[in-house]
Amino acid sequence: MNNLSLKQTVIPLVTLAIICFMYFGPVTRTALENIIISILIITANYLEYKGKLFSALGFYREKFTMKNIIVLAPLVAFGLFVLYVFAIVPGIEMLTGVPIDYSSMNQLEGNLPTTIIWLLIVWATAAFGEEIIFRGYFMRQFVKFFGEHKISIVINILLFSSFFGYMHMQQGITGQIVAATTGALLSVIFYLRKYDLWFNVMVHGFFNTLGLLSFYFGLA
Repeated sequence: MNNLSLKQTVIPLVTLAIICFMYFGPVTRTALENIIISILIITANYLEYKGKLFSALGFYREKFTMKNIIVLAPLVAFGLFVLYVFAIVPGIEMLTGVPIDYSSMNQLEGNLPTTIIWLLIVWATAAFGEEIIFRGYFMRQFVKFFGEHKISIVINILLFSSFFGYMHMQQGITGQIVAATTGALLSVIFYLRKYDLWFNVMVHGFFNTLGLLSFYFGLA
């Protein structure tokens, strides 16, 4: 474990405890939960890093370029979506023998107003919210505590992608494993991109957009 100050140890532990309480405590989960947790994390980073509250998560100004955001991220998202549709989902459904539960998405087919609302919610809570929580905070804090040795990186990715999958319990066991697998790939992208959270947010957002559009057009 790296040599850390008391502040660098206590603040993340307290933040983690609050996040776990929000996820698993008696408080009823809402669509705004990830947004609230993201604000908590940004506040915690302000207390821990002062002027680096966003860059500590991976929001690097120099990485926010049109090439990365408008070209590379959509291409990676499309590749990930193709892998998801033709390999990850059918492979895991074959493994579990249980089809993934997409019943909550049935309302989107042919319903443009609802689809637009879902797109806005998904970009806010999943693209930004989940990436801030699972990649920007959990993964970066793990690196801060345990370093970047190969074993640490593998444990880091497996641990938080499993947690990420578990949080998709509304999609059933198959959906949880699919989400964990997708989360692991997003974590690998985050690591390979040198913790560029802007890139991950955009990949996640475009990936989910393709998914919602496929439900809107009745393709899923």
